[in-house]
Amino acid sequence: MAAKLIGDPEARAPVLIAGWPGMGQVGLGACDYLRRKLNAVPYAQIDVSSYYRPEALTVENGLGRMPDPPKQDLYYTSEPPLFIFEGDTQLAGEPGFRLAAELLDLVLRHGTETVYTGAAYAMAVSFRQRPEIYGAATNENLRSTFASFGVKPLKEGNISGLNGLLLGLAAQRAMPAACLLATMPHYAIEAPNPKASRALIQVFQRILNTSVDMDEIDEAVRQADQMFKDFETKVNEAIQQLRDNLGAHAEGRQTEGEEPDDRPEPHDLMERVEKLFEEARSDREKAVLLKQELDRWGLYHLYEDRFLDLFERQPRPGI
Repeated sequence: MAAKLIGDPEARAPVLIAGWPGMGQVGLGACDYLRRKLNAVPYAQIDVSSYYRPEALTVENGLGRMPDPPKQDLYYTSEPPLFIFEGDTQLAGEPGFRLAAELLDLVLRHGTETVYTGAAYAMAVSFRQRPEIYGAATNENLRSTFASFGVKPLKEGNISGLNGLLLGLAAQRAMPAACLLATMPHYAIEAPNPKASRALIQVFQRILNTSVDMDEIDEAVRQADQMFKDFETKVNEAIQQLRDNLGAHAEGRQTEGEEPDDRPEPHDLMERVEKLFEEARSDREKAVLLKQELDRWGLYHLYEDRFLDLFERQPRPGI
C-alpha cells in the first residue's frame, strides 16, 4: 500500500469528494475551496513514485533531474465528516488505475460509503448563462437523488480520466458513486472558471447539508466574468466587422445569386475554434486549419498567444 496515513487512524467519513485538474479547473477548484473553507486537515498522502512515469526531464540552471512525482493528497474534516482528495495531475493508464484503486481502498477502510467527483461540461454558451449541473451515477438509488439537489441526469456521453475511472472502480467495491459536471463556455476551457466551480460547491453544500462562506469565490466570479465579457465583446466586434464588410461587398455584386458565405453565431464559432485547438495539440497539421479559420473570421489577434503556444510547448530535439 502506497498511502501514508498522517491523520487520526480512527477518523470516519461517509463521503469522498475527489478532484483533479481539467477544463476550467472546475472540479479541482471546487475541492480546493471546500477544503479551505471547511478547514479540512491533511489525512493521507498517496505515493505514486513507484509507478509514475514522467514525460520530460526538469532542467534548472543547466542541471537536469527527474521531476518530482505529483502530489496526491487526502484531507479530512469532521464537520461535516468528509474526505476531500486533490491530485496535482491526471494520471492515465496503469498509473491512474492504481492511484484510483489505492484511494478507494483507503477511504473504504475509514467508513466511506459514497464517492463524488466534479468536472466541467463545456458547451457553446456565454459566460452570462447560469451554469447547470449534470450528473452520472453508478446506481439507480444515487441517481434518484439528483433532482432534490438540482442535478440533471446526463443523457449520454463519456466521463474521461480519473473522474470517470474512480466511479467505475467504486462501483466494483459496491460504493455508489457519481460525477457532477458544471456547464461552462467551451471557448474558456483554458482559464479557471470559478462560476462553474461555485455551482458545484452549491450542490455539494446541499448534499452534505452544510454551508461555507462564499465571499471569496463570489469575488473571483466577478473578476472572471469581466475577463470573459471583454473577450466576448472583442469576438462579437470582430465578427460584426466582418459581416459589415461582407455585406457591403455583397451589395456591390452584380452577379445574380452571389451572396456572402454563411456566418455562424459567436458562441458556435468559438466552440469550433476550441475544437480545432484541441485537435492541433496532437496533430500539427490541424494547426494549419486552425490558422486559416482564425484568419477567415478576423480572430487571429485574439488567439495569437495560444496559437504560438502550440509550438512552444512541443519538446525540442535533445531537450
